[in-house]
Amino acid sequence: MSTQETLKQVGHPLEPLTADEITKAVAIARKEQGLTDAARFEQVGLYEPEKSVVLNFKEGDAVVREAFMIVLDTSDSQTYEGVISLTDEKVVSWTHVPGVQPSFLFEEYSELEATVKNHPDFHKALAKRGITDPSLVMVDPWSVGNFGIEEDEGKRLAKALCFVRKFEGDNAYAYPLSGLLPVVDLSTMEIVRIEDHGVRPIAPTAAPYKPEQSDAIQVRTDLKPLEITQPEGPSYEINGHNIKWQKWDIRIGYTAREGLVLNTVDYHDKGVKRPILYRAALSEMVVPYGDTDPAHDWQCAFDAGEYGIGQLANSLERGCDCVGHIDYFDAVMATGNGDIHRIKNAICLHEEDYGIAWKHTDWRTDEVEVRRSRRLVISFFTTVANYDYGFFWYFYTDGKIEHEAKLTGILNVSVLEEGENPKYGSLVAPQIGAPIHQHIFNYRIDVNIDGQQNSVQELNTVASKPDYATNKQLNAFGVETTTFQTELEAQRNMNQETARAWKIINPNKKNFVGEPVGFELVPGENARVFLHDESSIVKRAGFIKNHLHVTKFDRDQMYASGKYPNQGEWNGSTLNNWVKENRNIENEDIVVWYNMAVHHVVRPEDWPVMPTHYIGFMLKPHGFYEGNPALDLPRPAAIKGASCH
Repeated sequence: MSTQETLKQVGHPLEPLTADEITKAVAIARKEQGLTDAARFEQVGLYEPEKSVVLNFKEGDAVVREAFMIVLDTSDSQTYEGVISLTDEKVVSWTHVPGVQPSFLFEEYSELEATVKNHPDFHKALAKRGITDPSLVMVDPWSVGNFGIEEDEGKRLAKALCFVRKFEGDNAYAYPLSGLLPVVDLSTMEIVRIEDHGVRPIAPTAAPYKPEQSDAIQVRTDLKPLEITQPEGPSYEINGHNIKWQKWDIRIGYTAREGLVLNTVDYHDKGVKRPILYRAALSEMVVPYGDTDPAHDWQCAFDAGEYGIGQLANSLERGCDCVGHIDYFDAVMATGNGDIHRIKNAICLHEEDYGIAWKHTDWRTDEVEVRRSRRLVISFFTTVANYDYGFFWYFYTDGKIEHEAKLTGILNVSVLEEGENPKYGSLVAPQIGAPIHQHIFNYRIDVNIDGQQNSVQELNTVASKPDYATNKQLNAFGVETTTFQTELEAQRNMNQETARAWKIINPNKKNFVGEPVGFELVPGENARVFLHDESSIVKRAGFIKNHLHVTKFDRDQMYASGKYPNQGEWNGSTLNNWVKENRNIENEDIVVWYNMAVHHVVRPEDWPVMPTHYIGFMLKPHGFYEGNPALDLPRPAAIKGASCH
């Protein structure tokens, strides 16, 4: 199929690039820039057009297609950014970006493991530990961070975390070779040094999680089938990457770095299409470890910016990851060599019953009115070495939006000497310690509440002073509202003492009680950060110190950690530095950034595989609709012999 034929099939400017378009973009770059086999494509994706193009687009309009790519020249570790016009079949721009390292390439994972396992110096380190069969060793790549090590400057590096299996198929994470850390130059695929902090014992206890590998795991036999059926099919409609469901009109995208992206979210309210979000996605996930052991004190993963959670997504299985009537979307990206990396069934779409939407019983007449809630679920799962993360967006029949992250997988652990107790962690099994750590998720939420001109208010509940003239019963408490005017004002943290919340409003649109229409950002579980301000992590990712930031929209400010956090220096290309511009954010085109943190004091119950931990936030209508949007839900169909009204 020709490029022009492919372009004719693209019905919207935010449709993700097709496989044909990616192939064409790579070919144009190779030809016009004279790229050699040393060129590696860290990402090739849609170069999203200006907002004005998207918001003014009408069905049938011509669609101009451009690709954005990051290319690493492995011959000299130099990085280039390119914008390629697929419509005109030419390079629009080609820019050298000095002193940066793109995130890991998908192929580098296996290449690093082979490099380490085949090196004679590594074999010597294994022999010191009584290991004679390198084929049983497992190696995970880890980002090295930035600690000002002079000999590392200019090199594209990764550290190798090492484990050993007892047998093929064994859970190697049960047997960490703690403190043995080969450092690999990923451009040359050579070991530059092996950091060896001393021989430690091999853990004494296996940690199988597959029933067939353990006599101690007896599979339950008393779970009866639970079937979810939709005999008339789902209630949603799909057109490309546009989804319509229960008054919601949602367009999704996908990138190698972020994974699932909500591109535009609108709601049809009494015949009017009302915008709510322009774009929302995970911006970064920072995972600092609190252990001073040299096996861990350098560890802090930037899972989106250093690893690319989109490129590591799972192919989801019907009946396992998602149940009921399921529709899937593939994720299409480029490999490092410029070929196609297709993840089949990367995004899952389905709807779920969600209990009671609303109910009232008239106790005088015994008349009951009840409606059941339902939600649309759009999700994907990704595996970053030992951890597995699910990202779920929920849309409800009462007009609210919820996001939920799900954490599972296997802990990052160390082996300990017999009788040793970790100071900055927990024992999860005999001689196995897991460091205390946090998972800090940052979300970039480009809001569009009834239009692009928005503001953010902070709501704090306070008790009134004991004034017997106006507060006779001393019971008065109310909400104090502050509207943020500048970016520095909007660096805020949660406060349970005042039930603090944040409300995104459109001051130019009033609701039926005369107040600005809005949506409230409702935090869920969260925690503060315990890192020192002078730590390398905070210097690279100071944005994690606040739960909320608000910035004036800038299309180049997409990721809180900056475009290139891998081995990133302490520079000004991060969210906490952007806000120092202190731009006006009142009645402007703004972006809301929210941090939520899992504070993980590890338990034995988290081993050998972690039960799923749930954390999230909600975007809840606050004066956006006229009354309860779910009043028009139909009465539920009652089972035989029962009545719901």
